[in-house]
Amino acid sequence: MSAPRDAIVIGAGVNGLVAAACLAKAGRKVQVLERSETTGGQSRLLEFAPGFRADPLDRDAGWLPPPVARELGLTGLERVIPRATVAVPAGEGEWLVLSSDAARTAQAIRPHSARDAGKWGVFCGRIAALSGFLEALYTLPPPDIDTTAPGELLSLLGVLRKLRGLGRADMIELLRTVPMSVAELLDDWFELDPLKAAIGASGVTEIRQGPRSGGTAFVLLHHHVGAAPGALRGRGYWRAGPNALTRAAETAARGLGVEIRAGADVARVLVKDDRVTGVALAGGEEIAAATVLSSADPARTLLGLVDPVWLDPEFLLALRNIKYRGSAAKVLYALDALPDFPGLPLAGEAFAGTVTLSTSLEELERAADAAKYGRVSETPFVEIELPTLRWPALAPEGKHVLVAHAQWAPYALREGPWNPARREALGDAVTAAIARVAPCFGERVRQRAVLAPPDLEARYGLTEGAVTQGEMTLDQILFMRPVAGASRYAMPLEGLFLCGAGTHPGTGIPGGPGWLAARRVLSGRRHGARP
Repeated sequence: MSAPRDAIVIGAGVNGLVAAACLAKAGRKVQVLERSETTGGQSRLLEFAPGFRADPLDRDAGWLPPPVARELGLTGLERVIPRATVAVPAGEGEWLVLSSDAARTAQAIRPHSARDAGKWGVFCGRIAALSGFLEALYTLPPPDIDTTAPGELLSLLGVLRKLRGLGRADMIELLRTVPMSVAELLDDWFELDPLKAAIGASGVTEIRQGPRSGGTAFVLLHHHVGAAPGALRGRGYWRAGPNALTRAAETAARGLGVEIRAGADVARVLVKDDRVTGVALAGGEEIAAATVLSSADPARTLLGLVDPVWLDPEFLLALRNIKYRGSAAKVLYALDALPDFPGLPLAGEAFAGTVTLSTSLEELERAADAAKYGRVSETPFVEIELPTLRWPALAPEGKHVLVAHAQWAPYALREGPWNPARREALGDAVTAAIARVAPCFGERVRQRAVLAPPDLEARYGLTEGAVTQGEMTLDQILFMRPVAGASRYAMPLEGLFLCGAGTHPGTGIPGGPGWLAARRVLSGRRHGARP
């Protein structure tokens, strides 16, 4: 057995690296084990054609909680908010382009709907206030609603005070909005279909539900945590590159003495007398540690690495009932030149943000219907980005990369497993969707790669290809993430902790789960870890 460490962290993505750095800063001897030959986790760049690279999973920079950045000194990270955040077709040869500036967006909306333009500023303020409450909540451990400990009761009261701090009107609006469908929310505010589609798309990002499903208004709020007021769909990107945050976290971890070992595939978590004693690698090597943190998802960690004899049957059942339901595919295009989108004003600005191709919530709902029956949508919901306008080095000089995010394409298909023909059919459907607004698109494509959910599972270690590590639905957030009774990072096996996006506060909050998990380890308490 290799020399013992105080703690082992499984996975060298941003959450694993942040957790390791926090523990090392507190004086712990920490080793990070990464199964891939390179670090980076979900932000690893993929070369899908000679000279063409992409980061297919990260839709935006997310929200890095300020306490994480301060504690680890994550410097040199400059976030860029594109002037045009999202563009959507708005009729024959017309486009609606939303801006990071609320007044500019209202001006763009006015020719289509003076009524909606007049409401835009108020709506932006309301979304900022409601998502701001989540922002405050996301720097705290999930509330323990069963606690009787005085310290934990004070923490719970702190959450309630933050809720009261919204004021009566916004507090009522939050409680009303969270369980709503995003379609209901937007129908209350606006009449313009393309506007509702452009905003509502963020309510169904990476989940297997359409915009008329309850709780999707919460998903919209979640994806706007950390966004500047008025910058709908505009959390931006890192100027230094798509993996800038992970590189900064790795530099911080190494500077604090963390040992990072790539190509180290953890096969088992070792247990003796109901307590973790270390891990065993796929090659048979064993490494001793009293504490193991895993940034892998709950299923891969607890159902894949831990012998079930050590876990209670009811807990195992709860784990097996977590919804992953990966339904998003990625189609990567190597382009010889920028595509031409007729009628799109200031195309260079729009391409620096997101271009969404569904023009109504009804289109989104119809596209989602197919997934309910285990089928790939014949007319998928597609959003595209051109990362080479942000980072030109991702492609040879003068060439470009286009990333298309396509929903809905379920992990499990009713007609049988994914095969090359089904991948090509999906790629053709996505290409056709782009060509409807960019007729010459096909002529610019040098090569494409289709990544269906099983491909994401194999390449990135994501159960069912779910970037979320468990859908961000109302039954899988806060004290129910990953499961009720084990939401506070400590698992019902002494010494084992989860620190990935499968825990609170979830996906899109890079570093947040890792930081909160490390604080739980250092606190020495095991609340929420019930056998």
